[in-house]
Amino acid sequence: MTRIKALPHEALRRLVWPVRLTRAGMVAERITRGFWPVWTLLFAAIAALAFGLQDWMPLEAVWIGGVLFLLGLLWALWRGIRGFRWPSREEALERLDRTLPGRPIAALSDSQALGGGDAGSMAVWRAHVARMAERAGAARAPAPDLRIAARDPYALRYAALTAVVMALLFGSLWRVAEVPGLIQPGTTANAAAGPSWEGWVDPPAYTGLPSLYLNTVTGDRIDLPEGSRITLRLYGAADALGVEESISGLPPAPADPAAPEDTATVRAVDIDAVRSGRLAITGEGGRAWQVTVLPDDAPTVAITGTVMREADGTMSQPFTATDDYAVTSGRAIIELDLAAIDRRYGLVAEPEPREALIYDLPMPITGSRADFAEALVEDASKHPWANLPVKMTFEVADGRDQTGRSDTETLSLPGRRFFDPVASAVIELRRDLLWTRDNGPRVSQVLHALTHRPEGLLRNERAYLMLRVAMRRLDAALGQGRLSTDMRDEIAEDFWAIAELIEDGGLANALERMQQAQERLSEAIRNGATPEEIQKLMDELRQATDDYIRQLAENMERKGADEPSQQAENGQQITGDQLQQMMDEIQRLMEEGRMAEAQELLDQLSRMMENLKVTEGQSGQGQRGPGGQAMEDLRQTLRDQQQLSDEAFRDLQQNGQQQGQQGDQQQGQQGEGQEEGQDQPGQQGQNGDGEGRDPNGLRPGEGGDPRSLADRQRSLRETLRRQEGGLPGDPSDERDAARRSLSEAGRAMDGAEEALRQGDMAEALNRQAEAIENLREGMRSLGEALAQNQPDQPGNQGEALGEANRETSRDPLGRTTGQSGRIGTDENLLQGTDVYRRARDLLDEIRRRSGEQTRPSQELDYLKRLLERF
Repeated sequence: MTRIKALPHEALRRLVWPVRLTRAGMVAERITRGFWPVWTLLFAAIAALAFGLQDWMPLEAVWIGGVLFLLGLLWALWRGIRGFRWPSREEALERLDRTLPGRPIAALSDSQALGGGDAGSMAVWRAHVARMAERAGAARAPAPDLRIAARDPYALRYAALTAVVMALLFGSLWRVAEVPGLIQPGTTANAAAGPSWEGWVDPPAYTGLPSLYLNTVTGDRIDLPEGSRITLRLYGAADALGVEESISGLPPAPADPAAPEDTATVRAVDIDAVRSGRLAITGEGGRAWQVTVLPDDAPTVAITGTVMREADGTMSQPFTATDDYAVTSGRAIIELDLAAIDRRYGLVAEPEPREALIYDLPMPITGSRADFAEALVEDASKHPWANLPVKMTFEVADGRDQTGRSDTETLSLPGRRFFDPVASAVIELRRDLLWTRDNGPRVSQVLHALTHRPEGLLRNERAYLMLRVAMRRLDAALGQGRLSTDMRDEIAEDFWAIAELIEDGGLANALERMQQAQERLSEAIRNGATPEEIQKLMDELRQATDDYIRQLAENMERKGADEPSQQAENGQQITGDQLQQMMDEIQRLMEEGRMAEAQELLDQLSRMMENLKVTEGQSGQGQRGPGGQAMEDLRQTLRDQQQLSDEAFRDLQQNGQQQGQQGDQQQGQQGEGQEEGQDQPGQQGQNGDGEGRDPNGLRPGEGGDPRSLADRQRSLRETLRRQEGGLPGDPSDERDAARRSLSEAGRAMDGAEEALRQGDMAEALNRQAEAIENLREGMRSLGEALAQNQPDQPGNQGEALGEANRETSRDPLGRTTGQSGRIGTDENLLQGTDVYRRARDLLDEIRRRSGEQTRPSQELDYLKRLLERF
């Protein structure tokens, strides 16, 4: 540090107060850094005494704590005094000088070293000193740096400060005066001044009520919640003050004969208020109160309204709960109503013991819990009791662990409902298996019957394969003896996944998706679906119908079709608005409970849509030449892959059979082996007439050896690779999509080959199913690519003949197409006298539909483009 010499008198006069304030700040810094442990210890001790910590600790522990506190306090004082040094004037000037640019204060204390006899040099020096004096005159005292986080990394000073603030708000600083009595029992400041007393009432914490200081109560009546704790402290001689009470229900405590009557003491009396009565402090300055104990009633809960079920199976049950102060928790107890169950089929056997289904009731996050309304929202779709009669009871508890129960409600436990008949059957088999493991043989028998001839039932091949794998696992487990709980749960989870796959997806064809949506809606009409389920099914039908019409329009545009292709049975045109009106009417009739009329209208809609023809891939002329040959080669590859998958199934079946199976079980297995030699769904006629097969439906050398199946799978993969490299047609998005699908099919074949070599037949079947799906998708994309080239091929030249004799062409929505057969219209849509009003109506309708986010994304994009254009 540079020592600053004597300053000129004028400059020193200007720096008097900045220097004083700087020295004061330096003193504050050094006191804070040196003595912060002192006030931290003092704040902690005051807070502990104000909260009455000494009342809850043994006297010896209080003494030990006091000694440790004094030792710590002395150490902190010694440490602070030892490190403290009063800041000097030079140190204050040095800190002040560091805050100024150019260090002017130090410059003022300098003297000219050279050129003292030169007038010019002296003039320059005087100008320099004047400039530094002016700059020093603007000095301001810097703020002290009181940060000590580096010295107190755990923020103990803040913890102690928070504790003492809480003690000031909720404790009593008067209790610090009890310290002399703790050091020398029998004497306190209050006792020396004469007999006196203090009292507090602490209500139960769950009531949320504040503590009550009895010395401030002016009346003679007190209302207290049940369970309140009264603490009295009596200062003075043992016989000077006494307590009489009848609110605790306990007999009076006998007097201590060993206590000296004339010696000042401090006595603590704790009373729990459990009944109404009288509380009095006898003696000089005593008080008396009539205490009324307010009983704490048990909470109540009631189930309000009927249970609601969403389309995905989620249930919502509203309820209300009340309590004197607050409901702390609750639960819903759901038990099986065995007497109300229709004990047929898989429910005939006695169910396995199962604990009650318990859900925690939701509690309000904000607001009062004394009186509130909530709703229990849970999904019990996967529980074995879903859609079965149950008894539901709600139970709530308060802070005293008192409970209240609602009336027991009997209802059908809401769960997801499956409207596809096969999916519904799989879910029923899952329920039977979870009902009791004794139903295992029956479930296996029904599965064998279900998969014996799946044509027309299982349209999703992947679901069929998964169902066969689950059936084989069940048969293998039953062959080893009793079905284990873990295996039962795994198979039940597989059944659920299969049912969801059948119910929700897996169909790629637009017409099949629309037909399936119609079938599911018809099933819902017969089974009495809820409004939420009706809405979900109607949305699915609208989506499937839109997809079908869109595909029909794309095919018409691609092939240049000009014949009416969307007509009712009587030849009238069906517009998009009419279709929408029909579906809205179906939904309205179902919501009003007029199921017969809704079914009739749905049948009429189904007949109308069946008259529409999706022309994709139906033109035989467009597939002659290299394109037609490529499609035929891919069909043969698909047939070979399906046949290989069948043989893998037969191997899995043979490996799963156990020794010693007799009677009808062996016959059933042989029948399945014969059936599995037939085609999968949609594969009839692909395996020939069955000549040259053994009794199990196998050709010589087929099946039984996973390695031979793996070799055939590899050969099939090589064939597909060659076909993938020679796809016909011009470059297009559809051709690229076909190539991607075939590549994915090839990767699935590689995975199937690896699984076959490892003997993992289940994984091989899954991979083969993926290969089949990708092959079909690739063939579909390739067909679209070839169809785009059909107008340029000779086979289509004849289609242009006689166009002048045909009636005006229309698109699927009943509009006449424009010139050259393009989709659109040349008609004047704004016909009538009020053209501008009609235009406004159309624009408003476009805006309305663009705001409905449930519409298909393609339609929303189209509407957005219309709004941007107009």
